[in-house]
Amino acid sequence: MKKLVMILLFSAGMVQAQEVKTVPQISVSGEGKIKVTPDEAIITVAVENTGKEAAEVKKKNDEIVDKVLKLIKQRGIPTADYQTQRVNLYKNYDYNTKKYNYVANQTISIHLKDLSKYDKLMMDLVDSGINSIQGVEFKSSKIKEYESQARKKAMLDAKQKAEDYVSVLAGQKVGKALVISDNSFTNYPRPVYAEMKTMAMADGSAMPQETLAIGEIEIISNVSVSFVLE
Repeated sequence: MKKLVMILLFSAGMVQAQEVKTVPQISVSGEGKIKVTPDEAIITVAVENTGKEAAEVKKKNDEIVDKVLKLIKQRGIPTADYQTQRVNLYKNYDYNTKKYNYVANQTISIHLKDLSKYDKLMMDLVDSGINSIQGVEFKSSKIKEYESQARKKAMLDAKQKAEDYVSVLAGQKVGKALVISDNSFTNYPRPVYAEMKTMAMADGSAMPQETLAIGEIEIISNVSVSFVLE
């Protein structure tokens, strides 16, 4: 009896598997793109000093970092929006002088939520002692909203493709979705920015030079969908 029940269950499973395989369907991909102008940026800056003594180098670096952090705070940037990323102190061999020296560096990231303040902030940071700008990553304060829009566009694109293919088949139409696979990613392009300096105008006066090309953020959603054919 137990053997008979197992055979019946196995047979039922086979029938169900065959039924699933025989359901007519169409599988397509869809893409949704949203282009937006970023309104925020993550700026990474660094302070580095070299010298003969480790303590001396660290002290000099710490003094500059202290100025940088105080400046960031003075500019009204909340403490939650800036953070030390890396701190290094190491011995380095200089092949030109054939001597060892010490290198101290610290990297700080700043979440700037008002891009209109970028140029002034960067000039002030340079004046306070930073050595380099190591990167700028653009962001949007409404990224979740834009990602949702991109996903909806991707689904509409997939459905339109399916309907285009099925439109030439007599007696069939696109039905409900059987399987939906999300293959989305967000592309944050790197900015192109100029050297921070001032530019003299033709009449001899000076004005700050724009140093940041913010471009656009492209949010892309990719989806794969299998639809039932009715």
